[in-house]
Amino acid sequence: MPGVSWTGGPSLLDPGTELDPYPLYRTLRGRYPLVYDEPFGAWLISRYADVRAALADPRLAAPGPGPALAHLDSGARDAHRALVSPAFQEGAPAVLAAGVERTAYVLARRLASRQEADLVAEFCQWLPTAAVVSALGLPYEATARVHALCRAGLDHLGGHHPALAALLGPHIARRRAQPGDDLLSLLCTARMDGRPLSDESVTGVAGILLGAGGGTTARALATFLADLLDHPRQLDAVRERPELTDRAWAESLRRDPPLQVVPRRALEAIGPIPAGATVACLLGAAGRDPERFADPDRYDVFRADPGALAYGSGRHFCPGTSLARLTAVHGLRALLDVLPHLCRVPGDRPSAEGLVSRSPRTLPVRLGPPAPAAPQATARRDPPRVRAR
Repeated sequence: MPGVSWTGGPSLLDPGTELDPYPLYRTLRGRYPLVYDEPFGAWLISRYADVRAALADPRLAAPGPGPALAHLDSGARDAHRALVSPAFQEGAPAVLAAGVERTAYVLARRLASRQEADLVAEFCQWLPTAAVVSALGLPYEATARVHALCRAGLDHLGGHHPALAALLGPHIARRRAQPGDDLLSLLCTARMDGRPLSDESVTGVAGILLGAGGGTTARALATFLADLLDHPRQLDAVRERPELTDRAWAESLRRDPPLQVVPRRALEAIGPIPAGATVACLLGAAGRDPERFADPDRYDVFRADPGALAYGSGRHFCPGTSLARLTAVHGLRALLDVLPHLCRVPGDRPSAEGLVSRSPRTLPVRLGPPAPAAPQATARRDPPRVRAR
């Protein structure tokens, strides 16, 4: 695949791209499948097959320090090992799913007495973090504090977080003395190499789980709900056939991924790409490649193969992937059960925004049944006169 240096031409940073990147994506796929975008400072890859290959290419590494365990301190290494341990893999998914389901219904019921709400601000931004708080067995009152920590950014490597350690310390001590059936108890009773995890390692795993509930998961949930609300017939199909929810979720990730651009760093020269260069894998362009998908701009929950790129896939429990899917499945189910009349507020619909991360900033919805139409006034008519014979 030839590469082109695109000096002075269209760029991801051009005005308007953040509001609607899809015309540029079409140009890139058709004329410049591998191109250097000088203003953006990266080589752009836009076709589905090329993006898929790039994400799997060991010569293209995630930027930053990466999760290589050799570069982490012992507490962080133990945190990562705990995540992939058989005991955690066996117990964590079910506990996390229960926490998401429980929290989704709590948030949905808080809206039940309202006529309108913004699902982004009042549901999507809270569900992922609050669900992990619930799964860890922390009191609900801790949600706001943990939410603030997540917004400030938790290290995905499971490093030391003084504020989180201070919050979890008393709870860890109680779980060690009297474990329950929550994730924190599972961590406090786990053993690595015959010894229990340190408090630092337990905090590290909790930080990884809470970090998985960050902005990307909330944005993915908002986009998923917006896609279904924009297609009422397909929403009705999912309502009648819940087994379609996974397809609807995968289709949303294909058509409107929350992460539009995934950066990679070239460890060595690859064709025209020099070693050390930044490569931008354009998920938003790849997911709408007409060479891979029929009618790619259409949202279709019945699409047989959505060709997932966002969040990846694999056999093992991954906090980010698992939490995102669980928020979609249980979040939608709770909203449909508790708010059966859920629909978009009539009128202007705020569109998605963002270049690297893209999602609706607001999602105004109507929660109650539509108000009955006022009876129309009819003109008073005098009874017909009967002419005497």
